[in-house]
Amino acid sequence: MGDQYIENILKKVKTIALVGASEKPERPSYKVMEYLLNQGYCVIPVSPKLVGKTLLGQMVVGQLSDIGQSVDMVDVFRNATAAYGVAEEAIATGAKVLWLQKGIINDEAKLLAESKGLDVVMDRCPKIEIPRLGLEK
Repeated sequence: MGDQYIENILKKVKTIALVGASEKPERPSYKVMEYLLNQGYCVIPVSPKLVGKTLLGQMVVGQLSDIGQSVDMVDVFRNATAAYGVAEEAIATGAKVLWLQKGIINDEAKLLAESKGLDVVMDRCPKIEIPRLGLEK
C-alpha cells in the first residue's frame, strides 16, 4: 500500500465512522477522532457502551447499522479478531474504505473487504498519515 493509495483515500473520504470510540481523552481513538474533526471530516463515533452520549459534539451510535447516513470510511479501533466482523458490517452499510488502525492486522478482513470492492488500509493511522503526506488543513 503506497503513499498515493493512502493519499487518494484521505482526499476522497468525507464521512468517517470511528468504531471503538472512547470518551477518555488519553485514548488513541479519542485523540484521532478529535484530530479528524479538526481536519474537516465528519466523524461518527461508534460504541455500544456510549450510545446516546455526545462525544466531541457528535452523537454516539451503538453499531454501524445505526448510522442514518452514508459513510465513506470505517476507521477501526478494535482488536484484530474483531476486525472481520467490523468488515462485514462495513460492507453491509455500503462503506467504501475499511481502515484498520495502527497495530491492527487481519488479512481475512482485508480480503473480505477487498472482494466486495472496498479499499483497505491496515496498520496505519490517519492522524499520522495526513501530516506525513502533507495533507493537513
